[in-house]
Amino acid sequence: MSTSEKLGAPHDLEVVLVLTTVGADADALTLARTLVEEHLAACVNVLPPMTSVYRWRGRIEEDQERQIVMKTTRARVAALEQRLRQLHPYELPEFLVLETSGGSEAYLEWVLENTRSG
Repeated sequence: MSTSEKLGAPHDLEVVLVLTTVGADADALTLARTLVEEHLAACVNVLPPMTSVYRWRGRIEEDQERQIVMKTTRARVAALEQRLRQLHPYELPEFLVLETSGGSEAYLEWVLENTRSG
């Protein structure tokens, strides 16, 4: 049973992780700050540059990117995706939603509190 189920919260209040990448030279911190300021994510981690190898339009590409991890709720996923598409420099940004299976009740409550729209 997830923490949100134990607390009697609806499924859409469950905490999820959302992944995206941006180019290593992109302004990832401004993107992160905007998402937190707009209550779309409670926390955004911007990881150090890494090398990504992927297929794009029939070619193998290799680029320096940063992984971005966003902590939010299922209820905010659609709004987060819409806003990320507006802000993201890529034509097709990565947007993966990962389920969580639990965690510290206090931390999960903090995510819920900080993703409520202002």
